[in-house]
Amino acid sequence: MAVNSPDSVPSSPQAPETTTGNRIRNLLIALVAIALGAALFFGLQTETGSASLEAQAQESTPLEVALSNGKPTFMEFYANWCTTCQAMAQDLGELKQQYADSVNFVMLNVDNSKWLPEILRYRVDGIPHFVFFGADGQELTQTIGEQPHQVLQANLEALVASLPLPYTQGKGQVSAFGATLSQAKASPDDPRSHGTQVKQ
Repeated sequence: MAVNSPDSVPSSPQAPETTTGNRIRNLLIALVAIALGAALFFGLQTETGSASLEAQAQESTPLEVALSNGKPTFMEFYANWCTTCQAMAQDLGELKQQYADSVNFVMLNVDNSKWLPEILRYRVDGIPHFVFFGADGQELTQTIGEQPHQVLQANLEALVASLPLPYTQGKGQVSAFGATLSQAKASPDDPRSHGTQVKQ
């Protein structure tokens, strides 16, 4: 009986081990690719709100035009980092398309120092912060925080019809905004006061 020396071991038994090793390696590569694909997908979904806000802001009516063109105006103070603003972006985008012919939509980014006079004037300390203007460019009222689609739509319908806005007393979820605000005396039509009223 001949004993095989270590040098005489045939190479064919190693082939199945190599094939198994390749399969395991390929499986790991596939799993990593799936994980990276999922991470990329969810990462892009998170940025969609911010991208949507930027796209809407680029399409919005300039403030000076909105307050002088004879149409009512819906002005939104927002920021790309504002999770509440991002959460509302899709609803607002749909409403902006629906009412584009009858309402000016103005978007002011609170991170842009250009809008500091408006931030101070409308006492923006949380976003989203919405200001409604009549067709004459005069401020009617303000609402603050996350608003359901139906509430925004009802307010826009009333704005177009020159009727009192039905939903202006609530305050939804906001993202805190730390701008230095003037210590102006609160008026009864301030949405932060308990006696919120729509200016007539």
